[in-house]
Amino acid sequence: MKQRINLLITFSVIALIVLMTVQCYLVKTAYEYKVAQFHTQIKNEIGKITNNYSDIDSELVAKKEALYKSLSENYIKGKNTKQDIKIGVLKNEYQSAVTQQIQRKFEKDLPYFKIDFAIVLNKFILYQNAKKNDTIFSEKPFIENKLYGNLNSLHQAFLVRSYVGITNGTFENQNYKLLTEDSMYVSVIDWEMIILQRMTFILILSLLSILTLITLFVIALKALIKQKKVSDVKTDFINNITHELKTPLATLGISTKILEQKNIRDNDENFNAIVNTISRQNNRLQNLIDQVMANSLAENELELQKEKIETEDFLLSIINDFKITFPKINLKTDFQTQKTILVLDKFHLTTAFLNVLENAVKYGSRIITIKTKIVENQFSISIEDDGIGIAKNKQSLLFDKFYRVEQGNLHNTKGLGLGLYYVAQIVKAHQGSVSVMSDLGKGTEFIILLKV
Repeated sequence: MKQRINLLITFSVIALIVLMTVQCYLVKTAYEYKVAQFHTQIKNEIGKITNNYSDIDSELVAKKEALYKSLSENYIKGKNTKQDIKIGVLKNEYQSAVTQQIQRKFEKDLPYFKIDFAIVLNKFILYQNAKKNDTIFSEKPFIENKLYGNLNSLHQAFLVRSYVGITNGTFENQNYKLLTEDSMYVSVIDWEMIILQRMTFILILSLLSILTLITLFVIALKALIKQKKVSDVKTDFINNITHELKTPLATLGISTKILEQKNIRDNDENFNAIVNTISRQNNRLQNLIDQVMANSLAENELELQKEKIETEDFLLSIINDFKITFPKINLKTDFQTQKTILVLDKFHLTTAFLNVLENAVKYGSRIITIKTKIVENQFSISIEDDGIGIAKNKQSLLFDKFYRVEQGNLHNTKGLGLGLYYVAQIVKAHQGSVSVMSDLGKGTEFIILLKV
């Protein structure tokens, strides 16, 4: 049974982890889709406001083309090296002006986004009729190749578009063609927050789904553990009552066989002794059955026969009877009250007090002290023993039906685990309360409070 439950819990945990993983994957996929959608939106917005540099400042565009033509012709003459061309292109005099112009255009036409950008040079290729094309410059996008912009890194930026420019020219009766390519990268400030805001509904729904799964799992797990506990309690009860019934049944069986002997029947003294033994064992069996039946009732189903009682005398009568049954137990009294009249059910409360006293004896007590006093208009009865004590983590279970404090061997201590449950039910039926204070190895104290 335990192995099956552990296996079920393991599979449930695995299933929960798989479902949570799938949920996280779906959220991640949705996030990636939202990011791609956001990038597409930015690309389209920027595409609407600028198609090339010519719509920003035609004069700057003319200066740029003149610079590129001059660098190309000087290279054909042999006056410039490839490195000179690269430096000349990247360190142009109108770099700052173009950056400011584009930035202002973004701020004007896209006011709801704060955009940083960089336009980087990718290619600078010269084609001549008489020669093969001469690749002056061709590199992957690097921030070091920035022509314009205010970005310091392309790490968080994404490509918006690439600009390809073709310039035709003639120099010293030779036709040439210049191909340039540069790309614009942009980075939207706080773009992560924008994405998360757009995913608010999805995130809330996913979080609620995960919390629901976890809650259902915890509820199911608690129910499973509770069911296992109930099953264990039932098994323990069956074992306990079987053990309790064996002794009187065995004694009855032996006594019956003894009565079959003629010499026993002819001896009145032996015959009466055997009959008395049978009667006692029969009473014990009846008491066991009555205890089980009585404790199957809830407190509100108990029918109390209350009457006015002088409580101190009532307690003394219980103590005196108990001393006869257990003469080796040292019972002490410390009554700080006198002639307290309470309305009680003598029968049920007698059984309840005896259950507490017998429970103390079962768990090693030799000295039991019974005290009474008035506490906040309540009659307090304290039953303190010097037994083995009860561990803190077990005390909350003491008044559960069928629960018994474990002592290694299941049947080391006799009983059905109903005594303290019965005590709690009877005290509650009198609108009182019962509590326990104990330390392992230092004895136990039960405190019963009854309404005055």
